[in-house]
Amino acid sequence: MWVRSTMAYRASFALAVCGNAAITFLDFVAISIMFTHVDALGGFTLPETALLYGSASASLGLADLLLGSTDRVGARIRDGSLDTMLVRPVPVLAQVAADRFALRRVGRVVQGLAVLAWAAARLDVEWTAGKVLLLPVMVASGAAIFAAVLVAGAAFQFVAGDAAEVQNSFTYGGNTMLQYPPTVFAKELLRGVTFVVPLAFVNWLPALYVLGRPDPLGLPDWVAFASPAVAVALFVPASLAWRAGLRSYRSTGS
Repeated sequence: MWVRSTMAYRASFALAVCGNAAITFLDFVAISIMFTHVDALGGFTLPETALLYGSASASLGLADLLLGSTDRVGARIRDGSLDTMLVRPVPVLAQVAADRFALRRVGRVVQGLAVLAWAAARLDVEWTAGKVLLLPVMVASGAAIFAAVLVAGAAFQFVAGDAAEVQNSFTYGGNTMLQYPPTVFAKELLRGVTFVVPLAFVNWLPALYVLGRPDPLGLPDWVAFASPAVAVALFVPASLAWRAGLRSYRSTGS
């Protein structure tokens, strides 16, 4: 319904998609400006950094397109409108994801994939079959990891009531961090986003393998292929937390 409503005004939709892509592209413009003053950032060239930027942006774009509406769970809990979703013969999470579905968010996905393609064409690496295959796996697995974080954040809103910004700190904040080389961050932070909230598996670890660079934490090469398993491992507790949140929901009481 929301897609049909959006496509009723095709020119407006096209402008919204272009605007969404242009706004997110400003992040890469800022990175490009930095490279007009330096040759490398943390030992990474512009194409190498673009690989990180494009993969992270495309992954978040896919997750945001499919589950970005989960940040409205807190508002629905407060006004009691979540009750209407509970009586429908459709999973509540699917209804929440489809709530005010914004197809214009595809602009971030297209923009991220465009930068990723540009970076892949400019990189001075020996492209093997494994590295070529790893690129789409990295984007898809990264999207699944961000999606798991979004579901976990939605579940947390059953407890906190309004925790959308906490959720955004891990999604949009994590995306901004992943756009830069891991070598510019302290090792304590790298350990946190590898072993606590494993955002490093979104693009850092796979990209390091593609670029032929060693991991700053000294992890073996095989962890570059662990992103799908990490995404599954994150989804299990996230889905359990979501189910627990739904079971604990008692409406507004008014």
